[in-house]
Amino acid sequence: MGKPKRERRLADNEAMAVARNLRVSPQKLNLVAATIRGKPVEKALAELTFSRKRIARDVKKTLESAVANAENNHDLDVDALVVAEAYVGKNLVLKRIRPRARGRAARIFKPFSQLTIVVREKNAEVISEGAGQSQGAS
Repeated sequence: MGKPKRERRLADNEAMAVARNLRVSPQKLNLVAATIRGKPVEKALAELTFSRKRIARDVKKTLESAVANAENNHDLDVDALVVAEAYVGKNLVLKRIRPRARGRAARIFKPFSQLTIVVREKNAEVISEGAGQSQGAS
């Protein structure tokens, strides 16, 4: 018999990739994720390539995975992809102890995060119109 197939959570023009157990605090990861939100995939990849943040390498790998999912699993046009969502969640926290003066101890928290990236296919007309408006506003 088997259980019924679960419905797709995303729209037909979207694809997603999730990176779990990234060894960085969610706050630091969110700074990198905020730089790519809403940008075309090409610009986002270029920005992550030249970012000085250590975690940018893992964010880039996740974005490339989302693009590969869009291309291979959902037959979307890679050139028309935009980073629709990039959000960060908490994961486990390792708790360690650091010895301090006079026999005391201090807690050290080593947080982990998870990153979810959703890419969406935009029409070619919408992208060219959006680019023209942003240049005119400057």
